Amino acid sequence: MPVSLFSVRRFLFVFIIAWLILMTDHALLLHWFDLSWETAIIDSVISNISLLLFCLLVMNTFRYYAPGIDQYINVLGMCVVFTILWVLLTKWLLGLVLNDYENYMPFLKRSVMIRSSIAFLIMGIVTMISIIWLNWQEQQNSDKRKSDAEKLTKEAELFKLRQQLQPHFLFNSLNSINALIGIRPEEARKMVQQLSDFLRGTIKKEETQWVNLQEEMQYLQLYLDIEKVRFGNRLATVIESDEASLQMKVPALLLQPIVENAIKFGLYDTTGETVIRLQTNKRENELIIQVSNPFDPETSSPKQGIGFGLKSVQRRLYLLFARNDLQIPEAKDNIFTTLIKIPQVPDTAKSV
Repeated sequence: MPVSLFSVRRFLFVFIIAWLILMTDHALLLHWFDLSWETAIIDSVISNISLLLFCLLVMNTFRYYAPGIDQYINVLGMCVVFTILWVLLTKWLLGLVLNDYENYMPFLKRSVMIRSSIAFLIMGIVTMISIIWLNWQEQQNSDKRKSDAEKLTKEAELFKLRQQLQPHFLFNSLNSINALIGIRPEEARKMVQQLSDFLRGTIKKEETQWVNLQEEMQYLQLYLDIEKVRFGNRLATVIESDEASLQMKVPALLLQPIVENAIKFGLYDTTGETVIRLQTNKRENELIIQVSNPFDPETSSPKQGIGFGLKSVQRRLYLLFARNDLQIPEAKDNIFTTLIKIPQVPDTAKSV
């Protein structure tokens, strides 16, 4: 992410304070060498302001030129050149400003090596800080780009899973409508309206959107109404939900593929009435959803009950929570049960 405005202001504040301390220390040191306050302050101001300009030039240079490790010798050479230019500029400016420059010249010549060493050291520190700062910014931007790319990948995969689920249900519904048109036209019209409402809700909702379980149940009921028209008296559903669970959050469109899987493997391999049970309850900070359907052990194995719908739900839960333990299938006493756990995360985290 880009450096915040607060961080930039804090850096500038520290940088300015550090330079003021350097100028004050420079003036005090010159006065300690028996120079007048006027000469000491003029020398300090000219020397440090000109050094500051060269340091700013270095910082601005690295905004457009990021040296590699094998180019650090060039950076060292640049600091040497800038230090020599700073010495010449400082000497020229002091000659213009100081009235007793001729008397000051011997002292300036004796201190030029110390001045150059300190200036080179400061310029090297500024250069190092600039490189580290810009590398850090680049790393932050790179991490943000990587995060955005991963987010887009997740969203694309979720969308793909959704597109793979819908055609199967849609084709079955259209075939049922076609069969009903001739013998029961009124039910066919009703099913068309239900299918329209169901698909409209599908289009409006996003895979990363979170809704109350109660709202998800209303959407699921549209799907069940369509399936009951298809299968008639063979399909019965029992839904048990406590009030606490109905107010909890669930990823939109999560229940339909689970119930569709239960209907598919519950009705296709059994005869007579099939009861699909859906139970929801709250357990600590998790929403627990259980969907169960009967299966005939002679014609269907538990593993066959884990169709593409459940696999897509498991993958979606992993993309949302990075956990593989949120979907638990279980077969017992000719009943196949799918248990789903939905952690209740803060509102700010309810997105991929």
